[in-house]
Amino acid sequence: MNARVWGILVDSFPKILIPGLTLTIPLTAISFVLALMIALVVALIQFAKIKVLKDIARFYIWIIRGTPLLVQLYVVFFGLPGVGIMIDPIPCAILVFAINEGAYSAEIVRAALEAVPKGQFEAGYCVGLSYFQTLRRIVIPQALRTAFPPLSNSLIAMVKDTSLVANITVAEMLMSTQRIIARTYEPLALYLEVGLIYLIFCTVLTKLQRIGEKRLGTYIEETK
Repeated sequence: MNARVWGILVDSFPKILIPGLTLTIPLTAISFVLALMIALVVALIQFAKIKVLKDIARFYIWIIRGTPLLVQLYVVFFGLPGVGIMIDPIPCAILVFAINEGAYSAEIVRAALEAVPKGQFEAGYCVGLSYFQTLRRIVIPQALRTAFPPLSNSLIAMVKDTSLVANITVAEMLMSTQRIIARTYEPLALYLEVGLIYLIFCTVLTKLQRIGEKRLGTYIEETK
């Protein structure tokens, strides 16, 4: 690698990293929090086995999991204006990512809830707790321990998936990289550089996941 390429990489690193810190990470965090809210509601609806609501929840999951995320972005950003609904790029990205991840996370949360032994409800009723109190104090905390690792993996995957929002004009890391490539004509080096930055972000999240798993396990053991 010659001096010119090294110079381009050194100069471009902060120009790619800053959009990552100011846009990619906040976009991921906001979308994921909203997705968890959606997931919890949808999972509880399925867990409660109320037929009409359960059918609606299953239909939502079927549609979202059965269509590509990029197509969903295009439908909302490029398609909805055709019927008079205009959404700015960043709110559009947050909305689509939240709805998309909510469907996948709902299945994770549902499976975690169903993995909690049925006897836990009986134990809650025996000490005078209502159905919802038993869910909140006994069932959901235990389900969280099961759901935490796959949910963390989904968060890491979402960080990488944010590269798709470059297709709807959001100037995140990938678009910033593409703009630099258009000036320098060094695609290999610059795509490797942005890949390295994504790798750094995901490595940090992986470390945090492991710390979270240990602390969650300790908390649950202490509250037994």
